[in-house]
Amino acid sequence: MKRLLFIFFIFLTIIILPFSPIYAAKAPVLPVKPIKILLVPGHDSEVWGAQYGNMKEATMNLTLATQIYNILKKDKRFEVYITRDDTSLSGYTKEFADFFTQRDAILAFEQNAKNLIQAKIINGNFIVKINPPHHTVTEDVALRLYGFNKWADENKIDAMVHIHFNDYPRTNAWTIGKYKGFVVYFPDGQFANSKESANLAADIFMQLHKKYITSTYPPELGGLIPDQKLIALGSNGTLNPSVRSVLIEYGYIYRFQTKKSRETAYVNMAQLTATGIKNYFFPK
Repeated sequence: MKRLLFIFFIFLTIIILPFSPIYAAKAPVLPVKPIKILLVPGHDSEVWGAQYGNMKEATMNLTLATQIYNILKKDKRFEVYITRDDTSLSGYTKEFADFFTQRDAILAFEQNAKNLIQAKIINGNFIVKINPPHHTVTEDVALRLYGFNKWADENKIDAMVHIHFNDYPRTNAWTIGKYKGFVVYFPDGQFANSKESANLAADIFMQLHKKYITSTYPPELGGLIPDQKLIALGSNGTLNPSVRSVLIEYGYIYRFQTKKSRETAYVNMAQLTATGIKNYFFPK
């Protein structure tokens, strides 16, 4: 009799439990709308960033970003945008080339954010910290970076991924430097979009670290770095809490001297980055 009752109990468990409210609550709930991803290949044809020999960072950034774009575009769970391509004279997609014509609106957006953060600093509600050294950008470059943030806020972007290759100041820029490795930046903890940006950064970091070492440049040791000053990450509080933002320096430009090494890196880095993004939004 006990044996029969035990078998009956197991039968009920198998048949009824999957339909119970407790069981159903644990089932993953997929988003109704696609996740919006904005890819920002750093620099452009006018200000191309780092250079080593005939390799320009802007070109490398765009090549890698395009491969990430193509991977994510095939996944219907994502709606993917990219700021630059090879189809326009300006280098920027029509959507962003048109958006940059709103110069006064972008400048007002930038100035308002700076005023608000300055008031917080004066009131003691925002603590200025020492950040890794970064190049000072021109007014036009800053305008575009703040423009990306304004566009991301207005278009309810879920995540911005800035793609870069690294370099550092030295006496002769045409010699091979001593540093190597990647680093992923995310917003400082005082910014509203910091927590989820950090989680996204960590998922991408874990994938890239499977194949690549982290930066050996002292200010970037550890490879996962919070930052206050990078406009790309929402400096001055220019990104909404829902807009995750990370900036990836995939490696030092002089480490990719041959065409074959670059092509191999693009394939591997694109796949690892896309996997990190997918793991964050759709954890297994």
